[in-house]
Amino acid sequence: MPALEGIKVIELARVPPAELPGMLFADMGAEVLKIETPLATPEDADARRRAAFAYVNRNKRSLALNLKAPQGQAIFKRLAASADVIVEGFRPGVMTRLGADYESIRAINPRIVYCSLSGFGQNGPYRDYPAHDLNYLSLAAVLGLIGEPDRKPQIPLNIVADYGGASLHGALGIMFALFARERTGRGQHVDVSYLDTTIGLLAATPNMRFFWSDGLAPKRGAGFLGGTYPYYAVYETRDGKLLTIGCTEPWLWENFCKAIGRPDFVRFARTPDQFVRAANAEEVRAREEIETIIRTRTRDEWWDLLAKADVCVGKVYDPEEMVRDPQVQARNMVVEVEHPVHGTVREFGVPIKLSDTPGTVRAGAPHAGEHTDAVLRELGMSEDEIRALRTTNVVG
Repeated sequence: MPALEGIKVIELARVPPAELPGMLFADMGAEVLKIETPLATPEDADARRRAAFAYVNRNKRSLALNLKAPQGQAIFKRLAASADVIVEGFRPGVMTRLGADYESIRAINPRIVYCSLSGFGQNGPYRDYPAHDLNYLSLAAVLGLIGEPDRKPQIPLNIVADYGGASLHGALGIMFALFARERTGRGQHVDVSYLDTTIGLLAATPNMRFFWSDGLAPKRGAGFLGGTYPYYAVYETRDGKLLTIGCTEPWLWENFCKAIGRPDFVRFARTPDQFVRAANAEEVRAREEIETIIRTRTRDEWWDLLAKADVCVGKVYDPEEMVRDPQVQARNMVVEVEHPVHGTVREFGVPIKLSDTPGTVRAGAPHAGEHTDAVLRELGMSEDEIRALRTTNVVG
């Protein structure tokens, strides 16, 4: 039996970070229904094909419903009355205007766990501001710490605030609330801010360890994780590819130094004073000397040698290499799903491995409104009623 079988989730989201929590639930067996806006014009064949590959929407059903119409709001409330979870990713106030906010839904379903994912949360002076991952990173003091000290900060895709921050904290917050409901019988509002969760991630890093206790604030390119120290750096190899070395423990660094034939470099192991300072001139020279050594072999030659020497080493892959890697394959992180229209659809696998109740990829993502008729029939509506709703653009 899947871990979340029997849990009903309704999702109202327009951006992938707000859709990822629902996918995590769907992978574990929850019934996840996406509420989407009816399209003014039908999707073309290419759009429908691409929709089937949307990672964050797999294992879900889709209902195209106009929540601006009173009839659409009434249908939503009928669905919400028997739901366990609602996930919404709009700016504060939008769901209230649609008559689908937490207080309105709680009145008809006190057990509902209602998760709101928004940029700045449900209160505060920035509550109504628009923003994206890059903006949250900058305000959370994360962006300013990424990259080399004499250059602009490096943008880490939208992995940190969007997915590591809001998506995963949202999913975890929902699970906390469901667990609490088992004890109290009551649901609650889960208020998740992209900015808050990014700050929480930064607070957990080693670089911030002495910020409150000693008043030491890290700077970009400084600290032992900043890339300036020889034991935690990216090196170029003979074939023009890149290799990562991450030997922050002295014994692992010693393994590396012996493997490259420079045991004298053991003295450059990490020390306690390196949490916030940048590498000094001698440490930088050591990194440059190691760069010269690393250029004498190819990336894969160094990987074979250093992995066997018990060194923390990684090949800098492009996506095509990543999906072919034997470790990725062994962990079933690339799977194939049969789609009724598009044939075999390749997907990334389930990253959370449960021994007794594992998650599965059962279906590719739906196109907008793919399950509209089926969902309305489950609510007891007749074919005539469904046709009437389509004619008035309440559903699509």
